[in-house]
Amino acid sequence: MLLKNGGTSDVQDTQHKLAALKTLGVHLSIDDFGTGYSSLAYLSRFEIDKLKIDQSFISGIPRDPTNREIAATIIGLARNLNVQSVAEGVETREQLDFLTQNGCDLYQGYLYSKPVPAAVITELLGKHRQDPAHWNYTI
Repeated sequence: MLLKNGGTSDVQDTQHKLAALKTLGVHLSIDDFGTGYSSLAYLSRFEIDKLKIDQSFISGIPRDPTNREIAATIIGLARNLNVQSVAEGVETREQLDFLTQNGCDLYQGYLYSKPVPAAVITELLGKHRQDPAHWNYTI
């Protein structure tokens, strides 16, 4: 995010810029929520569309009760704010099952695909448009 010092003029300037982007149809996400510069204050200051749960919390699921609770809390917070929750770094079926049971909206990670070049993802998306059954993942 743009804000490091949190001054009022910085916040207002950022609010105006983000509002302009939203009028163009841009969807806004807070990445790595719960770590670094992501702050609860952003939730009240900016109109966001998604909260992305940092992969450091996802990696501990299902064995670490603290990571399970943090992930479930962020999912609940997103739901209460009427924004989507996105889990980063989903690698196992157990993680996916936990996130699904807790109402997480979207998932990304190696469970679905390893990183691929832009040309490959473009081809995959084209095939998916033609035949949605083509889209699958391996465990």
